[in-house]
Amino acid sequence: MSSEVVYLDGKGLIMGRLASLVAKMLLEGKSVYVFNTEQIVISGNKRSTIEQWKKKLEIQSRINPKHTPPHYRRPDRIFRRVVRGMLPRDKPKGRVAFRNLKVYHGVPEEFKSIKMLKLDKAVAKGFEMDYIKLADLSKELGWSIENAS
Repeated sequence: MSSEVVYLDGKGLIMGRLASLVAKMLLEGKSVYVFNTEQIVISGNKRSTIEQWKKKLEIQSRINPKHTPPHYRRPDRIFRRVVRGMLPRDKPKGRVAFRNLKVYHGVPEEFKSIKMLKLDKAVAKGFEMDYIKLADLSKELGWSIENAS
């Protein structure tokens, strides 16, 4: 296993493509840092995307509410959860890989001087398609930037 560290800028990248590439890097043994998650893009119709995510918020256990899955609203937590869905978390290698993922809203001061990689495979080309930024989706789900921490 390599202990390579990869720094990624999520600005303008499609969430699903980025998440699959990040998951692959994690399974290869790399540590991955993803910045600017609020600017990651979800392709598809804005209204239907928001409706789908709001419908997910309604999922809960009828028997015991503490068994309800967590419903994240922050962009960094949403992206982290999407990557988790692409890892074999029931196996030890998947759990170790997930621990090597660090996701940030914006760019913290200690990482400002680091050169970040832009993945060409995940770039949203041209924006002729419908899309919504992860920050806009998060706001629709009830996240407010004032409470960002």
